[in-house]
Amino acid sequence: MKSLYLMRHAKSSWSFEDLTDEQRPLNGRGRDDAPRMGQALVKRNIKIDLLLSSAAVRALTTAALVAKELDYPHERIVVRPEIYHADVQVLLDVVRSCPDEADSVLLVGHNNTISEFANLLSPGALHEEMPTAGIVCLHTQAERWADVDQANTEFYFFDRPRDKPRDIE
Repeated sequence: MKSLYLMRHAKSSWSFEDLTDEQRPLNGRGRDDAPRMGQALVKRNIKIDLLLSSAAVRALTTAALVAKELDYPHERIVVRPEIYHADVQVLLDVVRSCPDEADSVLLVGHNNTISEFANLLSPGALHEEMPTAGIVCLHTQAERWADVDQANTEFYFFDRPRDKPRDIE
C-alpha cells in the first residue's frame, strides 16, 4: 500500500504589497502551524519517502518546516513548479510520476486545487475546503504511482491545525 499526504500550505502574509503572489511568505500563524502539523505526523509515526512542493515561497517554507519535524533532509525536497498553478489533472500527473520506490509521498500545494484533488481521488473525503496547513491522508492499493486513481484510493484521515493542541510534545 502507498500513502499520499496532501497538504495545503500554511497561512500566508498579505502584508507585502510589492511581492508577487508566488513570493508571499508565511505569516506568524503559518510559521506556527506548519511545524505543529509536522509534529502531528510524527505522533502518527509517519515517515515520508518523498516530499514534493510548489515553488511558491509559502508552500516551500511550509514543506521545509514540516520536513524539519519529520527529519526529512531539506535538500531532498523536490520543487515541482507546475504545482503552483495546477489543476487536478496536473496534480494527478505529478503523483503518477512519483518513483515507485517511494511508498509515502507528501505533496504541498494550494487551494482550491488541493481540496478538489483530495475529493477526486476519494469522493466525499472533505466536506469542507481544506484549511491552511490542513493535511489529508489517502491510501492507495496501487502498486505503482502511475496506476493511482479513484478506484484504488481511499480516505484515511484529515488533520487540521485547529484540531491539534499548540503544545504537542
